[in-house]
Amino acid sequence: MPPLFHRLLIANRGEVAVRVARTCDSLGITPVFAVSEADRAAPYTKNREVVVLGPGRAAQSYLDVERVVQAAVQARCTALHPGWGFLSENPLLATLCAQHGVTFIGPPPHVTSLMGSKTRAKAAMRNAGLNVIPGSNGVLADAADAARVAADTGFPVLFKAENGGGGRGMRVARSADEVERVYGEAQAEARAAFGGDRVFLEKLVEGGRHVEIQVFADRYGRAVHLGERDCTVQRNHQKLIEESPSPALSADQRATVCEAAARAAASIGYVGAGTMEMLLDPGGVLRFMEMNCRLQVEHTVSEERSGKDLVRAQIEVAAGAPLPWQQRDIPFEGHVIECRINAEDPANNFAPAPGTITAWQPPHGDGIRVDTHVEAGYVVPPFYDSLLAKLIVRAPTRDEAIAKMIGALKAFVVEGVPTTIPMHIQILGSDAFRTGNYDTRTIPGWR
Repeated sequence: MPPLFHRLLIANRGEVAVRVARTCDSLGITPVFAVSEADRAAPYTKNREVVVLGPGRAAQSYLDVERVVQAAVQARCTALHPGWGFLSENPLLATLCAQHGVTFIGPPPHVTSLMGSKTRAKAAMRNAGLNVIPGSNGVLADAADAARVAADTGFPVLFKAENGGGGRGMRVARSADEVERVYGEAQAEARAAFGGDRVFLEKLVEGGRHVEIQVFADRYGRAVHLGERDCTVQRNHQKLIEESPSPALSADQRATVCEAAARAAASIGYVGAGTMEMLLDPGGVLRFMEMNCRLQVEHTVSEERSGKDLVRAQIEVAAGAPLPWQQRDIPFEGHVIECRINAEDPANNFAPAPGTITAWQPPHGDGIRVDTHVEAGYVVPPFYDSLLAKLIVRAPTRDEAIAKMIGALKAFVVEGVPTTIPMHIQILGSDAFRTGNYDTRTIPGWR
């Protein structure tokens, strides 16, 4: 085993910062928290080394590449973990880290750049043997090109921003009469959200399910998978519930696509933890959508099912170690479900609900895991994602996992702000969720 890092900067906040610090502590690495002024007094920073990046707004703190790298150098950190969100998939951060002698815990910048271009990523994965969604072979040249490709692909079609994410820059055209207008709308939103108006086109797959594969690779060309997660329950492309294994896949489908995803990661020189996002179409074909070149929020689902610490493996591989496991060393046991507990009001169109947590008592017990940065008295700031905690349960079967999750949700005490807990209880108790009779168009059991 190569020597690990002595000091590691966590360039993120909240639950992910706590998660990474926990593994650092177990490895004898000193974690240093890079925080905004809004998070300076957060409970998880107590008795920790902290570097303040700047004001509360993310653009002046967590999204400022130069401030983040400067913080690592200032704090004498030889490694940086970006978590997820913010700068986690920004190749410039990885490049600047290398220039300043700081090891970036993630894939090489050229790989992140490749997979950050949705059209180039699609071509690379097609060449690696994965099925892709039919559509344009690259960015559309103009409205006339869009009309030609749409006619060849067949309606309805989906226009997507080349460098988009989170559902922004996506527009649907259901007929040839709509193409010119919808293409222009997609360009305008892409320009406003991502600073460029490059748009491509895909066949709109309706009635599909969102399935993703956790992969992990080292710098020596070896890659494995840690199974799949079903993330079909979502709202506006934001995941609400994740589970593994997917109730929509057969054992043969699961084995085939997971093995193919690991091979595809190795083929592009991937290093570290990554996720292949797939769409299971109504015909039963799994098609590549994009690759997330970072740890996912829901990596905990794969950890609980496999018994592996993905953050530890990230740090070890970044330090030059080979993969800590071969594929045969990774077990897949039982059924795991995760619910994202957000400070939002589902009854009020999921309006964000910043404020003070006046009571906080998470559930506990065998097969129950809670990843959080919150305690009573915590002030939920208005600047960031509203995630308060991730509640994960593990049980021998899916039915038992559903029952355990409902019990854990009912035992979860949160006061001071509205949360998504009542919605999760309603979803999990519905016939639609229990039978798996739903797709990405609907939230099962929710009005």
